[in-house]
Amino acid sequence: MAVTVAIFAHQEEQRIALCLASLPLDRPDTLFHVLVNGTTDATVERARAAAGGRANVIVHDIAQGGKSRTWNHCVHDLLTGGEDAVIFMDGDAEIASGSFDALLADLAAHPHANAAAGMPMNGRMVEAYREGLRAEGGLFGDLYALSGRFVAAIRARGLRLPDDLIGDDGLVAAWAHTDLKDDSHWRHDRVLACEGAGFMAEQVSLARPSTWAMQYKRLINYSVRFFQNRIVSDIMTREGPSGLPARLDSLYAEWLPRWHPRPGLTGWFDRKALERMRAAA
Repeated sequence: MAVTVAIFAHQEEQRIALCLASLPLDRPDTLFHVLVNGTTDATVERARAAAGGRANVIVHDIAQGGKSRTWNHCVHDLLTGGEDAVIFMDGDAEIASGSFDALLADLAAHPHANAAAGMPMNGRMVEAYREGLRAEGGLFGDLYALSGRFVAAIRARGLRLPDDLIGDDGLVAAWAHTDLKDDSHWRHDRVLACEGAGFMAEQVSLARPSTWAMQYKRLINYSVRFFQNRIVSDIMTREGPSGLPARLDSLYAEWLPRWHPRPGLTGWFDRKALERMRAAA
């Protein structure tokens, strides 16, 4: 079985070695692309050291950042279209032993499915997140797999995520559920919750101030994602994937007058997000 693993890393010098150490880098017929993007720290050097000279682990130093942009580059420029499956994951995640085999086995056992989700394994909300993935058929960008057939269909149609989309996982899940059509074609069983695959993500800690800044930026990004999803949902309902623009900020001027911060603490991050989106409009 030909499998490719795409590992997205931005400013991950503290985590990339742990991430790669958790992976079966010597797994036969598996190619690993470490997609270091928009990074100014030592992620590239530490990833290459952790790769240990393996020919099947390729570390890319991509100047322009952005996960969705990098996802497009991977799918359309680095993959061949002949993969049996493609596994996507984040460079700050540690992957539980056996996860890759579990994802691949689930996809093989359910040939109608387009995607399989790895499950979170740590954090105080872990059980709620796991149940949410089961109930809603979602994906976490930390770890998921797409069938080779589905990836080949994305490539054949030239479909790309908007370059400035925050979070690949939500839109990729929608594509998988609808089989690359509009939302009226949604089927829950096209995305599997893989109970045998799991990941551990870095947690915010009071003892590590660096994680505070990480979480602050993350919460602003979550607010941007909340507003972006309203645009994406409208397009997926009416037109499907072919209606998505190259960049969502091309539509901000039309949508910004309709948006207002939500109540409570979330509203603080919504205001920061809307300021950023107005500047980009």
